[in-house]
Amino acid sequence: MDASYSDMYNYEDNTSDCEQYPGPEFSNGSTVLTVLYYLLFCLGLLGNVTVLWVLLRYIKLKNMTDVCLLNLALSDLMLAVSLPLWAHEPQNLASCRLMTGVYQLGFYSGNLFVTLMSMDRYLAIVHAVAAMRARSLRYGIIASIAIWVVAGIMATPQLIFASLEIEADDPRCEPLYPDDMLQFWKMQRNFSENTVGLFVCLPIMIFCYVKILVVLSRSRNSQKGKAVKLIFIIVCVFVVCWVPYNVIVFLKTLQLFDMMNDCDASKTLNSSMCFAEIIALAHCCVNPVIYAFVGEKFRKSLGKVTARCFCWSYQSRVAFRDTTEKETSNTPVKSDY
Repeated sequence: MDASYSDMYNYEDNTSDCEQYPGPEFSNGSTVLTVLYYLLFCLGLLGNVTVLWVLLRYIKLKNMTDVCLLNLALSDLMLAVSLPLWAHEPQNLASCRLMTGVYQLGFYSGNLFVTLMSMDRYLAIVHAVAAMRARSLRYGIIASIAIWVVAGIMATPQLIFASLEIEADDPRCEPLYPDDMLQFWKMQRNFSENTVGLFVCLPIMIFCYVKILVVLSRSRNSQKGKAVKLIFIIVCVFVVCWVPYNVIVFLKTLQLFDMMNDCDASKTLNSSMCFAEIIALAHCCVNPVIYAFVGEKFRKSLGKVTARCFCWSYQSRVAFRDTTEKETSNTPVKSDY
């Protein structure tokens, strides 16, 4: 049976009186889930590697926006790279902890860097003059280091408690918490995810973009319409991808307080979690499109790179063809007589 993120939320002690329901039919290692994981992996890998390559090779890091974009791509790439690991059975404790740690670090850092990007845009538009020094390359690096440290701290408990449980020759990567603090660590995990994704990042994003919209509504910039559409897309994509997942995690927390222990509710939550996970993980594929490819500077750099590659490829083919023709014309033809 393949691993699934939803395995972390099976509160069997709360639903022992009813038949356990693992979720949708494809949630337990079927071909459909494996294909989805690999599809998200390929899209996330392609998009984020392209962003990193163009940023480091052609744009270079000049300000906080560039640093934020670089780190967001690294975070999304980390999350994408963990997907093939979850699509197969963990072979040992090391692989179990590796995929748990990579996923957790990518989850927390990704949400935090999206929020930092929103704050950077807010400062650039709402406080354009006053925030020029705060948006420097130096402060961007400091903020990025702080986010990685916070994300690492928040991911550590799940990494430590990750355990390979084998039942009926079926390995499962699940957290194994101490019996005397079982309830505490379950609540800590859920509360950490909800705090980052639902109670901190989302309100900050909404505040920043509402302020940006207020400023843009007063301006006479011809590009105002495009900016408003982009803001709408950013907020909507974040809400669609992460809010369902965080709401389900919150409802799972209520189960810990014996508030939703009915069998039908448990079945519905377990079934919904699998769908919510796939939607949330798709965010790592969408981020490069929203934050990089839509940006004018990045699109111009990518266009130059693409044109240069096609030009080089065309020139190489022409040179190869000319060389071949010369060699052919200079080669003596043997007579059959």
